[in-house]
Amino acid sequence: MSNNTYRDAGVDIDLEASAIKALIKNLTYKRKGSCRMIGSVGHFAGLLDFGDMALALTTDGVGTKMLVADHMQDWSTVGIDCVAMNVNDLYVMNMEPVAFVDYIATDKLSVEKMAQIGIGLNEGARQANIDIVGGETASLRGLVNGLDLAGTCLGMQKKDKIISGDTIRPGDTIIGIPSTGVHSNGLSLARTVVEKYTSYNEQLKNGRTLGEELLTPTRIYHESLHVVSACTVHGMCHITGGGLLNFKRLSPYGFQFNTPLTPPEIFSWIQESGDISIVEMFRTFNMGMGYAYVVPEKSVACIQKMVKGAKVVGEVVEEPGVRLNDIEIV
Repeated sequence: MSNNTYRDAGVDIDLEASAIKALIKNLTYKRKGSCRMIGSVGHFAGLLDFGDMALALTTDGVGTKMLVADHMQDWSTVGIDCVAMNVNDLYVMNMEPVAFVDYIATDKLSVEKMAQIGIGLNEGARQANIDIVGGETASLRGLVNGLDLAGTCLGMQKKDKIISGDTIRPGDTIIGIPSTGVHSNGLSLARTVVEKYTSYNEQLKNGRTLGEELLTPTRIYHESLHVVSACTVHGMCHITGGGLLNFKRLSPYGFQFNTPLTPPEIFSWIQESGDISIVEMFRTFNMGMGYAYVVPEKSVACIQKMVKGAKVVGEVVEEPGVRLNDIEIV
């Protein structure tokens, strides 16, 4: 039995799912008139009818990665994470990100922190080719302890080019795309292991410290728009909190993973140091696969040609659920 779990670190994925269902159950009002919602809540992005086009909205934040930034006294890359966690949720539906607003809540403003956060937000905007059109800063002493960075992104696409996962069928191939590391999910558990057993200054075999590894910014998968225009794609997945369980958002069919990507060293360090089960690791972290394409077999070569490191990791099966070899991820 593992000594450490995501739940023990303060994040209960099952409770979160139940709480979200309780919230969504009460969201019954539907707008009257034009520009109404398309589909239902639950996918990576929410869609709005805009004539021949669809608009999409996502919102997400950096989470407790901000605490690692505070420890390292380096806030220059967390803005990239904030943009990435939003635009990647748009890419999976083939939506093109166009505009972004940020929200910063803090107990006390720091000019240096704000300047460094701006550097990261600007770099994220450059990578995703978006405009940062505004934002909000709130000083909330007594409510907030530290600084929380979040954002909302607007995307757009022609309706006939939206990819929702509806065309996913058993026999489709799952192609994994490498992550840059932990990204911005699972940090509560990662921090717990680091702070319980060692320090952020401990070096891994690759020569980088744990703090440096955990601060590596989330990869922005901007190439997906070009991939979809060149290859037949049935669905895409952004591997965030919940790990492989994110695939359940795409289809009622099952997802069988037989040859996962080799996780970077940081994941094996967390697992071994924290004595964490393989199931807990794959339901908490991206484990080296930050993004995935679900495609018919004929598209495998096309995607591997266009995306460096793309690898076949599994297939879609009839039986619902997510399985890693013979292990069910629940």
